[in-house]
Amino acid sequence: MAPLKFVFVCGLWALAMALDNGLARTPPMGWMSWTAFKCEMNCTAYPNACINEQLYQKMADRLVLDGYKDVGYNHIHIDDCWMARKRDANGSLVADPDRFPSGMKALAQYMHARDLYLGIYEDYGLETCAGFPGSYGHIQMDANTFAEWECDYLKLDGCYMLPTEGGIGYPEMERALNATGRPIMYSCEWPSYLYPVQLEVNYTEIRQSCNLWRNFHDISNSWHSVLSIINFYDKWQDKLIPAAGPGGWHDPDMLIIGLDPGLTVDQAKVQMSIWSIWSAPLIMSNDLRAIEPQFKEILQNRDVIAIDQDPLAIMGRSVLNSQDNGVYMKPVMPTKNNATSFAIAVLNRHDNKAYTVQFALSRVGLNNTAGYQMKDLWSKQDMRVMKPSDTLKLSVPPTGISMLKATLI
Repeated sequence: MAPLKFVFVCGLWALAMALDNGLARTPPMGWMSWTAFKCEMNCTAYPNACINEQLYQKMADRLVLDGYKDVGYNHIHIDDCWMARKRDANGSLVADPDRFPSGMKALAQYMHARDLYLGIYEDYGLETCAGFPGSYGHIQMDANTFAEWECDYLKLDGCYMLPTEGGIGYPEMERALNATGRPIMYSCEWPSYLYPVQLEVNYTEIRQSCNLWRNFHDISNSWHSVLSIINFYDKWQDKLIPAAGPGGWHDPDMLIIGLDPGLTVDQAKVQMSIWSIWSAPLIMSNDLRAIEPQFKEILQNRDVIAIDQDPLAIMGRSVLNSQDNGVYMKPVMPTKNNATSFAIAVLNRHDNKAYTVQFALSRVGLNNTAGYQMKDLWSKQDMRVMKPSDTLKLSVPPTGISMLKATLI
C-alpha cells in the first residue's frame, strides 16, 4: 500500500453571517416521511402507509415511547402531498380534509404536547413537486398560515421554478417567515437546483437566508445512493466546510437506516458515521413501528450522536480518499491549549474485500504529547491510551466503517 499522507484543514464556519433567527444552533434531528412513504394518498388500500395525520401522530408517539426523543430526535416533518388540490376562496393553503380532518394546527399541538416540533413542506414554484399548490405569488400569505398553524419548521422545495429564481424566492420566504414573529426553522433546497445546471452557489447568501440546505440529489433507499452523496461531499468539501456552523448546516438528506429493504447493518453505520462527521442534520425516514433492533441501536448511539452535535460545530472532512477507501476526521470537544480531540472514521467502499489501514497518530495531526484516550464508538469499548508516535491499526469490513474518538489526555 502506498504511504498515506493526511492533511486536515479546519473550516471556519464564520465565513458568512448565519440566518439570525436563533434556531439550529446544532444540527436538527427528527423524522421525515418522504423517502419511506413518498406521496401515498390511498388510505383505503394502504391505511398504515398513507400520508395522513395518523401517520405523523404514530411516528411522534414512537419517537417518545421508543427512546428517540431522549437522544435528540425531536422533529416530525411532513413532506409533499399534505394539501388539498386547490387553495380556499381566500387564497390560503388547506390541508386535505379527508386525510387531515383535524387540521394542521391540531397536529402541531399534538406534537407540542409531546415536547416535539412540527415541520411542514412547501415549494417556491407554482406547484410542489407532486403537483399541489406552490407558494409562488403567496409567500407572505403562506408564511402567515404556517405561523397560525404553529408550525416550527418549513422545508421549501424548488420544483417548477427556474434555478435562477432561487436567489429571489428563498430570501423572500425567509423575510416572510421572520415577519410572522414565530420562530420557524427554515430548510432550503436552493443549492440542489444550482449544482446540476452548473450555476455558482453562493453560500454566504444561502447562510443568510437558510438554517439548512440541500446540495445534491434526493437520497433513495440504496447503498449506491448513500455512496453517491458521500462522493459529492468529498469532491466539494473545500467549498462546503467553511459554510457550515451554528445556525446553518449542509443537509445531505434523510437517514434511511432501518428502511426495509435497504442498507445492511454495516452500511447503516457508514451513513450514521459520515453524517455525524459532517455535522449534518440527522433526520430519519423509515417506519419506526417496524424497525429492527439493530438499526434502532445504530440510530440511538449516543456517542455517535454526540459527534454530530459537538459544540465546536466544525464540519469534518476527508483526509484520505481513494476509489475504495476513505479516512475522515472531525475536531471535537474536549479541547486543551488550543488543541482539540478528534472523531476518526475509516470507510471501506469495497463490496467484498476488507480494508486494513495503519498510521501513526502524528501523521493525521494528533500531536498531543500526553496522548489520547481512544474509544471505538460502535463497539462502545474503550481502547488504550495512544501517543502521537503510536500506530493505529484498523480492519474495516466491506461496505463498512470504523469510528473512533481520540480524546485529549
